[in-house]
Formats: sequence, C-alpha cells, structure tokens
Amino acid sequence: MPSLPVVPESYTHVLAEFDCLDPLLAALRLDSGRLKCTCLAVSRKWLALGTSAGGLHLIQREGWKQRLILTHKEGSITQVACCPHDEDFVAVATSQGLVVVWELQLERRGRPERVSVSWEHRGEAVTALCWDNIALRVFVGDASGKVSFVRAGSSKLGKGSAFVIFPVQTITTVDSRVVQLGFQDNRLLVSSLSRCYLCDTEREKFWRVGNKERDGEFGACFFPQGRGPVGGQPPLLYCARPGSRVWEASFSGEVLSTHQFKQPLACPSIPLISYRCEPQYNPAQRSPQSIAFPRLLYLSDQNLLTWTDSAMYIFVPQSGQILLWTEIKDVVEVAVFRSELFCLHGDGRLSHLSLLPIDRCVERLLRRESWVLAATVCCMFQHAITLCRVRKALPIDRLESLKSQLNASTHQDLMSQLEEVISKLEPLDSASSSRRSSISSHESFSVLDCGIYRVISRRGSQSDEETSSLVSQSMLEEERLKEFSFVQEDEAVDQDAPPERPEQDRSEPGLQFHLPLSFRPKPPRVALQAVRDSVSSFVKKTTEKINTLQMNSDLWPRPEQKEGGHSELTVAMAPLSEEGETELCADPLSTETYLQELREATERAISQIQDPMVLLDPACLEDVLQEWLPVLEQALGPQNLQPAADLPVCLESPLKQECDKDLRENSLEHSNMALPKTVSGEEEADQENSAVQLNQHESDESEPRIHGEEEGPFFPSEASPKPVRVWPPRPLPSELLTELSQLACLSLDLGCVPGSREGGEGKAVGICTFLCQYFFLLDPERVRSACALRYRDQPEVLAIYTRGLLELTLSSPVVEVIEKGDLLKSLRALREMQPWTGPPLLAHLYRLYKKHGEVAVRSFAQFYPTILPSDIMAMAQRSHFLAYLDNLVHSRSEEQRLSFLGSLLQPESLRQEWLELALSHDAPQKADTVTLDGQPRWRSHLFNWGYGRLLSLLIHLPADLASKQKMAETCRTFGYWTGYLSLCCQLQRRSEAFATICRLDDMSLLEGPNGVNPENLDEWKLLLQLSQHCDSPDPPFNPPHSHGNGLSNGSWDWCSPVSPESVMLRLAQVIGPDRALATLQDCGICVELGPHSTLVCELLRIAEKRQRALIQTMLERCDRFLWSQQA
Repeated sequence: MPSLPVVPESYTHVLAEFDCLDPLLAALRLDSGRLKCTCLAVSRKWLALGTSAGGLHLIQREGWKQRLILTHKEGSITQVACCPHDEDFVAVATSQGLVVVWELQLERRGRPERVSVSWEHRGEAVTALCWDNIALRVFVGDASGKVSFVRAGSSKLGKGSAFVIFPVQTITTVDSRVVQLGFQDNRLLVSSLSRCYLCDTEREKFWRVGNKERDGEFGACFFPQGRGPVGGQPPLLYCARPGSRVWEASFSGEVLSTHQFKQPLACPSIPLISYRCEPQYNPAQRSPQSIAFPRLLYLSDQNLLTWTDSAMYIFVPQSGQILLWTEIKDVVEVAVFRSELFCLHGDGRLSHLSLLPIDRCVERLLRRESWVLAATVCCMFQHAITLCRVRKALPIDRLESLKSQLNASTHQDLMSQLEEVISKLEPLDSASSSRRSSISSHESFSVLDCGIYRVISRRGSQSDEETSSLVSQSMLEEERLKEFSFVQEDEAVDQDAPPERPEQDRSEPGLQFHLPLSFRPKPPRVALQAVRDSVSSFVKKTTEKINTLQMNSDLWPRPEQKEGGHSELTVAMAPLSEEGETELCADPLSTETYLQELREATERAISQIQDPMVLLDPACLEDVLQEWLPVLEQALGPQNLQPAADLPVCLESPLKQECDKDLRENSLEHSNMALPKTVSGEEEADQENSAVQLNQHESDESEPRIHGEEEGPFFPSEASPKPVRVWPPRPLPSELLTELSQLACLSLDLGCVPGSREGGEGKAVGICTFLCQYFFLLDPERVRSACALRYRDQPEVLAIYTRGLLELTLSSPVVEVIEKGDLLKSLRALREMQPWTGPPLLAHLYRLYKKHGEVAVRSFAQFYPTILPSDIMAMAQRSHFLAYLDNLVHSRSEEQRLSFLGSLLQPESLRQEWLELALSHDAPQKADTVTLDGQPRWRSHLFNWGYGRLLSLLIHLPADLASKQKMAETCRTFGYWTGYLSLCCQLQRRSEAFATICRLDDMSLLEGPNGVNPENLDEWKLLLQLSQHCDSPDPPFNPPHSHGNGLSNGSWDWCSPVSPESVMLRLAQVIGPDRALATLQDCGICVELGPHSTLVCELLRIAEKRQRALIQTMLERCDRFLWSQQA
C-alpha cells in the first residue's frame, strides 16, 4: 500500500457517509426497476421519498422506521416539501400538475387527509415547491413560468378560518421556467432560466434582482445572517451567475457584490469519506472551473451548497472562500437539514452525507469501529489531528489503540504512517493549558500515573477552607484506591502488573487534590480489573459456544504461538489430569512411526504424480491415490487418535489466517475496553440514530422457512452424527501439511476416496466421509469449486462443507455482531473484512441469511464477485435468489446489464432454469393468462410481471436456435405473451405473432420500437384476415387485484381493439387510404367504416394531396434553378 498523500492545512471539514440506506430502499421495494425514488425532502422528523408509482413514503428519522404511505392516482411524484414550522403538513406535486397538501394528524392519531388540492398547474410540470416559514401556505412554480400559492386548510385553525379566503391564487407568471423558489420574511424569491425576481407578498410588489440576464438553470436562495440583540440583520440573497459566479444582494434586491469562484475551484477535490470505497486524493493542481450552479441551498454554519452531476461544492460566501468540493457522481437532487445532506442519484440510490470537522469525523469512525478508514483520514488530514485542541476528543491513547487494531500484514504502510502522525501530536499538557493557567500563577503541580494532580501551593495563595476541601477530596480518592483489591479465584496476581507507587512518594509536603478532568485515565488497578473481567467473560462465552457443538474433545486443539510474536487467545476445553497426560505421552514411538510412514507415502505419491504418463492417465492417477489413502487413514484417521486438546496446530491456509486475524482483533478489542471513553449524551443519541432499523413486519415476512419447505435452503445441523474435523488432530510440519493438502484436494477433485470404486450410493457416502474426516487438509476454495461443478447434484456434500465453514469461523467477532440481529451493523462488519476471502465470507452470509431472510439476500449483491450467484442459489430459497439476481444485474449500468447477465450464465443451462424461475414467482396466475386450450386470454399481456426486467434481458440474450425455441414454448406455457412475441420475431415466426396479437386484442402491440410491425403487403393481408376472428370476451374478463396480478397503468380501457377497421386505418397511414381500401376488398372483407374512420381517411387524403403538391412545387423550383444555372 503506497504512502497516502497529505491534504493541505486549509481544509478543516469533510463530507462523510456513515450510513447505508440501501437496506431501507430494499425494504420499501424502491431498489427495483418497477419502482424508483423520484424526489425527496427532509425535516427534523421526517425523510419523505416520492416514487414513480405515485406513493409518498414518510420515514421517521429517529430509528429510520416507516410510518406512513400516502398514495396518489394522479401520476408519479415529482416534488415534495415538508413544512418547516409544523411537521404535520407535507406538500406533494405529481406529474399531471396536481398539488396536494396533506395533514398527517399524528397528534390526534387520525388518518392523514388532503386539506388542500390545486389543479392550477394541470398539464404542466411542477418544478419547485416552497413553504411559507410562518403561515400554512405553499408556493408552487412550474415549467411555463407560472407561480401560485396553495393555502392549507387545517382543522387546527378552527371552523370558518378559511371563510372568504381563496385557497389557491396565482401570484405571477415569469418569462421562463421556474428553477428554484425561496421564502423568507414575507419575501418570495423566484429564480427562472433568465433572471431572478423578488416579490413582496404583503404589498404585492415585484422587482428584478440585477439587470443582466442569463440563459440556463441557475439557482438562488436566502441566506440568514446572525441575529443581534435588538432585531438582527435582514437576510441576504445569493443568485448564481454563469462562469462560477454568485451575486450577493440585499433583502431589497440590490446587488452588493459579485463573488468569483472560478479561481478558488482550481484546487484539488477533497475525497468523500465513505465505507463504499477508499478515499483517493490527487494533490495535482487543476485548471479553473467554469460551472453553472443549478441550485443554491443554505447549509448550517453560514455555508452555501450547490452541486452538479459530477461534484458537490460548499462555499463560505461572506469570505469568498471555498470550504471544500468533492467529486460525487450522478447527483440529481439534494435535501438539506442543518449539516446533513440526503442525495438522490440518477439510478434511484440514496446517500446520507454529513458535513463534519475532521476530528469529529475520525471520532465517529472510531465509534463505528471503522479502523482502516479512520487511520486513513488521520494520515491524510494530519494538520487537523495533531492540534492540541482535539486531544479531548482524540486522546493519544485512543490513536494508539487505533494503530493496534490494524492488520500488520495488510496495512503495514498505513501503520507506519499513522505512527509518524502520532509522534507529531501536541502533548496533552497543552490541551489543558488554559485550564491550568488560573492555578499555575500561585502553585506548582505534577501528574501521578493514576491521573491525580498533586499541587504544591505557595504561601498565602489559598484560604484555609479551600485547603481543607482539597485535602479531603484527595483523601477520599486515595482511600478508594487503597480499598480496591482484586478478588483472587483460582490463581495468583499476575507478576507483570505494575507495582504500587511507594508510600513515601505520596507523602511529600504540599497539598494534594484531584481535578475531575474528562480525559483523566482510569487508575491502573481499575483498568487491569476491567481487562481481566472482559477476557474472562469472553473465554466463558467462547467455551459455552464450543460445548454446544457436541463434538469429541480430541478434535479441538489449542492454537500455538505464532512466529511473528502475535499472541492468540487460547481457550482450554478442560485441564488435563496427570493420568491424561501420562496416557497422552504413553506411546510416542507409535505416533512417530505413523508420521514417518505418512511422510514416506506422501513423498512417493507426489514423485509418481509428477510423471506426465501418470498425471495424464486418470486410471494411473487413481491407483496412486488409492495406494496413498490407507496410509493417511492409518496416521490421521479418527479411530487411531488419542485426545490432543493441548497439542499445537500448524495450519497455514488462508482461511486459518483469517480466523487467526479475527481472534487477534477480538483479543485486542477486549484488552482495550479499559481505555477511557467519554461519550456525551449527544454522541450516544447520534450513535443510536446512525443505525437504520428496518420494520419488524418486514423482517417477519422475509424470515426463511427452514423446516417443511421443498424449495428452501439446506441449513446444516450442528448436531450432525458425523462431526467435521476442522483442526489437525496432531502437530504436523508445515512442509508435510502442504503436501498432504495437495494430495487430499486432488483426491476430492477426482472423486478418488475410500469406497469410491464401489460406485452408486457407496461413492457418495465415501465422499461425505472423506470430507468430514479430512476437512482440515482441504483448501476451502477448491472444495467450494468442487461443490459447484463436480458435486452439484449432491447437496449433502455442500451441507458438510458449509457446516465445516460455520465451525471454522465460529470464533470470528463478526459472528457476535450477526447474532445481535442488527442487519446494517452486520453488513458494515463484513465490509470491514476487506479484502474478502470467499469461504469465511460465505459462512457469515449463511448466518446472515438464516437470521434475516430475503432482506439480507437483497444486499448480498455488494459481495460479488467474491460470492457468486451459484453460492446464493445453493443457499437461499428460489424466490429470494431471484431478488438477489435482479438486484445484482441492475446494479450495473444500462448498457452493461445484458453482457453482465450473459457472463453469469455458466453453464448455459442456467438460462432456461432462471427463465422458468422468474416466470413462476411474483407472476400472474396461469389461469388468468392462458385458456384451457393453451391460447392467450383477452388482453392478459397487461398483467404486471414482478421480474419483467430480468425476463426481458434473458430473452434478448444471444442463444442458439434450440434454446430460443425452448424459451418461446416456456413463455407460451406460462402466458408471458410480451416475451413470446419478442421470441417469435427473433425466430421469424411472424404469423404466430400476428395470431397472438389478434387474440390479445391490442393494436399497441403493432406499434412502437418493440412492436411487431408488418413488413410487407402479404403480412398486412394476413393480419386483416386474422382480425376478423377477434372477439372481445363476453362477459368482460375482470382479473383479480391481488399482488402480482395488477395491471400496468391501472386499466386497459385505453387499449385499441384489433378489428379489420382498426387494421385498415393503420395500413392507411402507411400506404394511403385508397390503397388500404383496395387491399381490404382484395381480401374479400366488407367493412362499413364508422364516422371516425371516415374522417380519418378524408384527413389522410387531404394530407396526401398537400404533400404531393408540396413535392411538385419543390421539384419545379429545383428544375428552374438548374435551368438558370445552365443559362
């Protein structure tokens, strides 16, 4: 890892992302293609999310619990605004131009109701909403430039309050589209594409801000100033201008100055501190940026926020400086509350950012146990960490603890750089110099190891009362230290504990007293006792977990001391008695003989395998392995082993290294529990609010049904009759262990195990037995590949492999986090395990899925490609796997999804399997789409298919002719007529497609880019003949409205039926009305045209005549021009 660049000292703040809102969107089903988040607003209490289906989700920010869903049938939600002075009111604008004001009535526990509705902007796109900061009225601006306000009638105002008051009034119409609205102290600020306007709503006066126009989207906002003791200063106005400029204007609209940010933006961007990716800082200077600021928002602490589709900018306008700018891609909309930012991205994703000082950011990262990210920020922003004023929040011992949490093998450079930063820290004395200044003038003092300040007062500096009070306070502290003693249970006090300070050291003349400083460390005895209690508690919990596995005690070793000097936590199952020790060492000669025979057989087998004639001949290779396996069973088989609980283990596989790392981190975590931690009430509340808690109802519904379900996943039972040996039963040299591992993995890959030559069921039992007995020799990654390829049809092999992984990773600290049941904290703990190793991560995901079900599976897409779809398919239920696959595919961009899905189809047989899976889940009933004779039901193609996006991608993937034909028959069987029509076009079965369209009775299937358009006159004639047999159902077919059976766009009344008349009109638009009528007569079809059809034909004739006349005129002019050129 290269050395991290250092950010200049001028930067004091960062944008940080601590929370992941993806599980919240998944719980609201806003992460799919059917539903997307279109707009958002935030207040002190609510986070409001508008959707493309017309729903408004109100999520309570305290605990992130969904409280309300407000539905609208008037189109999708385009704008939403929360009332700033009354949390009970929310304003919403839809795509049809409707503006609705809702009263939530939470205080009276009533149902929300629409208190005001405005159709003033019908047919126009509402572009801005803004609340009055005093009264209950909402200002609305649209794309045509119209500005109006809606007065919210409320039961809180009493009866008759809205008498002779017009609820909706038009204020003005500006010259172009409204970009942004702002309101402050009865002044309305309107920013359009060309200029800014200021309106006095009381006096009904309007005036322009500045004289120069502009062209484009430029925002404007009010900027509150500091309030004075008398009445305070009026707010300022800031209006964006082209070329990275901003006007500063007075409250009356007079331009005071122009701020130029083009040159200040030539600085490099500050990285976003996020769990999603590692911060990257490029110190290279950039060229000046000329940017159009589309929106301006007031941010807390006198800052100004704006953004583009590629970056976010925060200015300090009163000083004309830039606070920071950060590259954030695809930002569509931003909502601000104090220093918190909620960003909506173009793909519907939400991000929650916070503007924080750097020391505050590091402190929050430490509380969230994001060790690597916290160390990275400390190294990049050294100037903010080394200051003495941050020692209270980030004491030196806390940074030393951060250093100890890093992995020395993977973060060596980061640890060395962090050590340099710690060496530059200003001492703790300077942090409290101001506090000591009042006493330093008349007394001298020193600091004891236990944190007590011993002060020697000068004569006449204090009164007798002050002296006696200080002495009594010191005596109380000293007596507490004397009375404290360790409780000895079974062992003596550790000899390495620091000795007590001699008595004469404390008996020097002078006054002693205790300063109750918040950063004072705990006394040494208290700290040691806390460490001892925490480690004892951890050992007790770990022992209880191990005892529940019901395994033989001889299979559990104690980890040995590592060569690098890192001590591991040793858990003893039970102390061995003297008789046991005697029995253990009774026959060392036989043990050495077994190992010598095993070493010789292993070397002989490896030398034979290196012969190409043996390696390329499967029969010879199997003979070599069959000769080696009995020796392995004699040396390491379970029947010939005595208990070896106290023997060290030498296992150097990546999975064992991962477990050792987890044990060391867990030990360090418990040893640091005695460090002083001062967390204020505000920090505790912030920590509680940072975790997104999903609805209990959602968790209950998505809990997997493990027992009694045919398609459910197989969760391995911990009480299996065949225990899986995950640790070596006796100490083995590392070279021998490596060679044994190679031969064991080769045996499993070839299926060459004891009993494999019997075939049939005996071979399957042999594979399972071999996996149970020699799991400690096998490479978990190779076993995982073998389960996915060779033993795919033997789920018992995968079950044993999974059980082994679960037992091997049982000591990881992530397991404890998962068992607590917090999904977000569990996912964050898994993300901090990067770089990931496949088998340990797979074991943790098994636990997570067993705990949370479908909600957890939807978030597993972030672990690709370490975890593959084949792993999730073997783990989860079919319906849950579909949700994972849909999220995984649509996490890619639009142009990459098709090729990415094709790369996942290994082998190709998965295409048909996934197609049938998507057609059978979250889909309409087959009886609603297919008749008894296998024909399409009338307009059954309008049903919603839950995984329609995934089905469309599967159908459009390239495939051979046989696969396409099989897919077409599958779509026809399930009644997925949209996909069936697409496949008929790909297979050139156009006559079947036309017959299906006529049975579905919808002319729209013949139009558009995805429609089946007739390509020649013969196809038109065939369509005319088929249209004669189209009859609408009698009585009309009314489908049920249950989940999965709803219709797209709500109804089918808008569909145009297929009839000879409608087909003739469509043909008339292509070849003309006269030729269309002649074709109708050639087919022998007599149709009496209705008034509408007759009128359309006449209009087409007139348009055709005018077009011919226009062409003739153009040809004559061209002819005259050419003759004039020749003359």
